[in-house]
Amino acid sequence: MAIAKIWRWGGNMFIGILLAMALAVGSVARETNPRHQSAASLMQQGQVLYQAQKYTQAVQVWQQAENLLQQHSDTQHRALVASYLALAYHQSGQTDRANAAIATSLQLLRDYPAKTAAQQRILGQAFHTQGTLQFALGQVEAAADSWRQAAQAFARSGEEIRQLGSSINLAQAEQSLGLYMRARQTLTAVERSLQQLPVEETKILVWQSLGNVWRAIGELERSQQVLQEALAVAERQAKLEFISPIFLSLGNTAQMKQELAVALDFYKRAEQAATHLLPRVQARLNQLHLQQLTQENTDPALLWEVKDWLPQLSDRRAAVYARINYADLLSANPAYDGITLEVFAEAVRQARRIQDKRAEAYAIGYLAWFYERRQQWSDAQLLNEQALQRSQLLQAGDLLYRWQWQLGRVLRAQGKIEAAISAYEVAYNTLQSLRRDLIVTSPDLQFSFRNSVEPLYREFLDLLLATTASDRQARLKLARQVVESLRLAELNNFFRTACLEDQQTTIDRVDRTAAAIHPIILENRLELIVSLPNQPLRQYTVPVTRQQIETQTHQWLRELAKPLTSPRGKQLGTELYEWLVKPLEADLSQHNVQILVFVLDGTLRNIPMSALFDGDRYLVEKYQVALTPGLQLLDPQPLPVRSLQVLAAGLTEARHGFSSLAYVSQEMEAIQSKVSSEILLDRRFTTQTLQTEVEKVPFPVVHLATHGQFSSNLEETFVLAWDRPIFINELRRLLRSRDDLTARPIELLVLSACETAAGDDRAALGLAGIAVQAGARSTLASLWSLDDRSGAVFMEQFYQVLMQPDISKAAALQQTQQALLQSPDYRHPRYWAPYVLLGNWL
Repeated sequence: MAIAKIWRWGGNMFIGILLAMALAVGSVARETNPRHQSAASLMQQGQVLYQAQKYTQAVQVWQQAENLLQQHSDTQHRALVASYLALAYHQSGQTDRANAAIATSLQLLRDYPAKTAAQQRILGQAFHTQGTLQFALGQVEAAADSWRQAAQAFARSGEEIRQLGSSINLAQAEQSLGLYMRARQTLTAVERSLQQLPVEETKILVWQSLGNVWRAIGELERSQQVLQEALAVAERQAKLEFISPIFLSLGNTAQMKQELAVALDFYKRAEQAATHLLPRVQARLNQLHLQQLTQENTDPALLWEVKDWLPQLSDRRAAVYARINYADLLSANPAYDGITLEVFAEAVRQARRIQDKRAEAYAIGYLAWFYERRQQWSDAQLLNEQALQRSQLLQAGDLLYRWQWQLGRVLRAQGKIEAAISAYEVAYNTLQSLRRDLIVTSPDLQFSFRNSVEPLYREFLDLLLATTASDRQARLKLARQVVESLRLAELNNFFRTACLEDQQTTIDRVDRTAAAIHPIILENRLELIVSLPNQPLRQYTVPVTRQQIETQTHQWLRELAKPLTSPRGKQLGTELYEWLVKPLEADLSQHNVQILVFVLDGTLRNIPMSALFDGDRYLVEKYQVALTPGLQLLDPQPLPVRSLQVLAAGLTEARHGFSSLAYVSQEMEAIQSKVSSEILLDRRFTTQTLQTEVEKVPFPVVHLATHGQFSSNLEETFVLAWDRPIFINELRRLLRSRDDLTARPIELLVLSACETAAGDDRAALGLAGIAVQAGARSTLASLWSLDDRSGAVFMEQFYQVLMQPDISKAAALQQTQQALLQSPDYRHPRYWAPYVLLGNWL
């Protein structure tokens, strides 16, 4: 399904909004002036309506309060009501009015500077609201600044809980800007402050919000821990109304950890604990969707009971979304089409009743998707265009890209290919503009990236590369740009942060002897986009399916793991060579290409390209081979051999459940014999010592000979130190800690004895992730680990070659692999093929 689902309830709460909203009303209520008392009453009524998601009614009530306050010249409380109105306009999809209202609020406060604590609270509310609007529009830096000012104003007013609410939002903005360390520090400070506060309802809410944001930035263990603390407090204080939402949040965290049985149990407990109908419906829908996802048999009575509950829900946005989610469940079975259509249509009517334009756009778009699935193309296109029109008026980019993409699919199904390409291009451009605030900050899209974002890129590529337009070069350039964007989106999604926004140099300009090869795996074929020196882009199409490629790569890796070279292994390597290299072989020869730089896709990222076999020779015998996550490199420079120094750290002893590495000490001795080195072995190789040495001397090369794993899961990508595993984001902080001390990045990061996670088709994302996050120009790593002497022999040979003058890292790797290939003891690819060079090969 192409639409990003909204069924995982209990997501991020911008908790400071509701906490701040309750603030200055009390000060108005204490006034004896009847007009002020009436205004305070209206403000409180508006809050109740807002929290019930009755945004239009809230606007009407707050407008009455604003009129009364204006008559009495109460400027500061007018500013407060204006900030409330901005939120209600925003929630009901009236973006222009929301922006106008918050501008009015801040202008009133500028005219009457805040001096008292009560006035500071109002100022905090205004800044908090402004941050919310800015974040929704993708103005993340501005939002962070507004929330920072809100937190400061709340601190000056002594409103600690509300200060924490703004700080939690600030942390999410920092994370979406790629400031992962700063976001972590902000959240850690929130946790410390919470410990000092008395137990109360707002504290439980903040704990839950904190747990949700930890989940959003990828700290799943921390999220689970914080949510469990919130649950313990809620149960101890018998705050029954909070228990169900906390269970929902725990279920969402468990689901992102792929602990589906645990998640299902939490959703069931959330339903049992619900004190109102809406959370019971939400919990039941989460259960049913998860059971559908895992293909678990479900009691039909559980499904039909929800249908009886829906009419009992009050008119609010959550009720509209509940209907959409329920209809989505039913749509899996064509026998339920009549009921499904009825529920979708009622969701549209309900959204219109409450004048919620965003919910209406979502419901209409989903109804269009229903018709698309049933191949009723004219109805699907008409409804899709209506959803698009409404989303454009709302400036809702996260909805726009979905309906633009959906329109492209509908047009393509009708054979309107050029119109479909145009629709896809618009959707792609919208998605690019949302790279931070959609892909990064939306936990639902992180969770379902492969279903809700990645297919757009691949479908667009399929269209671009299948047509023979007159502007072929323009199409190929656009296709390569789309591939690059997909690689960037994959890594950003992996880290849940915008980690690759600041790359500098395109590899086309780096080396005139290199060919850049983009294999693109589509369902029914393999496409190769190739950049040859000083030549236009070229396209080669190979008639092989995605399933064939995946089967072939898995079988070849199994053959390579065997101790002896098998005919079957060579055959598989030859077939892969014929797919990936043979189509362009003549052009490579004609243009004197010496280096093949692969930007790999899918399961191809897990295989050693240097071991591809042409029937006579391995690829590494013909070409230098390098990999890169994308066409952008970190300021590529040759390695300064004369000043080469290595910081080498390794483990020989068994630690933390991992076996001993008997030949690591020999590897360290070999490095020391070839190049000036600082060695951290076993007990000296701790996280603190590593950081100290990295900061003390700007070593051009950092070599880690230890257990490690590359995985598509952020929480399972690590290297092992003596004291504990160093997970990928901490490794980033350790290796980049010298950024403040020197402008010199690590020239080469070497990771030996590490391996890609078994059974993980996207494990090489972790390898690419480490290469990017370490801030190193180049990374040499092993795709699998061998506990034998070959690793030490390989590294001794590599550093010996690397010390030669005017040799590139790619050439040093090639010569080392060729040397082992010529040795009777190490001819088998399992000994030399796992070593891959990522990034700058100069």
